[in-house]
Amino acid sequence: MKHPLLFVIFLMTILLSPFTYTSLFSQENGSRLRLAFYNIENFFDIKFDSTRQYNEFTPEGTQRWTLSRYLHKRTNVFKTIMAMGEGSPPDLLGFCEVENEDVLSDLILGTPLKKFNYRVVHFESGDRRGIDVGLIYRLDHLSLINSKAIVFSDPSDANFVTRDILYVSFEVDAADTLHVFVNHWPSRYGGVLSSDIKRIMAAELLRKHVDSLKHYHRNPKIVLMGDFNDTPEDISIKKVLRALSPDKVMQDSDLVHLFTKPEELGFEGTIKHMQNWQIFDHIIVSQSLYSSDDGLGFIQGSQRIFAKNFLLTDDDRHLGKMLYRTYVGPRYVGGYSDHLPVYIDLRLPGK
Repeated sequence: MKHPLLFVIFLMTILLSPFTYTSLFSQENGSRLRLAFYNIENFFDIKFDSTRQYNEFTPEGTQRWTLSRYLHKRTNVFKTIMAMGEGSPPDLLGFCEVENEDVLSDLILGTPLKKFNYRVVHFESGDRRGIDVGLIYRLDHLSLINSKAIVFSDPSDANFVTRDILYVSFEVDAADTLHVFVNHWPSRYGGVLSSDIKRIMAAELLRKHVDSLKHYHRNPKIVLMGDFNDTPEDISIKKVLRALSPDKVMQDSDLVHLFTKPEELGFEGTIKHMQNWQIFDHIIVSQSLYSSDDGLGFIQGSQRIFAKNFLLTDDDRHLGKMLYRTYVGPRYVGGYSDHLPVYIDLRLPGK
């Protein structure tokens, strides 16, 4: 070779890329199950949907959502998933702000994720903008048992529609069962106080289904994940859902909130409002999963906010960093999302 030094530099660039499929620095993941959640900010296809009034994410819509912008978004989501897996992508990812099953299927089949044997779980909701929650999972360790959409409605307000809560149960390595709820609670649009009641109702609905699992299963291992549009200290989370930091858990019915202490998460928040970072994206587990020493169990200290530099950009107005978003208001900037992803690791049965 005429230029061996240039070849070495090229090779090292590939090997050390954060998006390389296998990283020199990736941890051994054969004994763990990585579970993640990511609000991917308006992951729409480009097709006009005649069944909905909202079609702004189309080439003719106000967002000018073209094929090239869609493909760029798909690539960004893929890159984030690969980097989050540290060489091997997460075993299960919950998402919100996906338009339909097609975009998730395209993500796992139209990118190099196709080599990892993912499957999709998704149900259409009645959300006015057409954004849903969804989930992808790898068949390596997870076998689907059941899935359903839990419809969230307000009996006092017939015009209120929002995202469903997605419930999915899995058999893990033919040895244990995992129950997962994926959430995207009503936003704070219109003001925190005026929208509080909707998120409290969402918490009541979710708590009802968690309690139902506990009624029919002995010590069920449960994971709640999602964009709750509230912080760990808000009433919906702390009082209604009864999700508390591990050192505050007192009653058998309490859930364990793993994202209450930023100093233990590697970053200070998942969203930024003006100069303040807040945690809106949560992963919460049952005590039976958190403290399990038999079979599937939480790996202590594994909870993280994934905040790699490529997901952030300089914040000239409020200083520090801010999220590198797809849109800032009506302006397309081509970034990743207006939220950071979160993840935890579970110990596999028999490991």
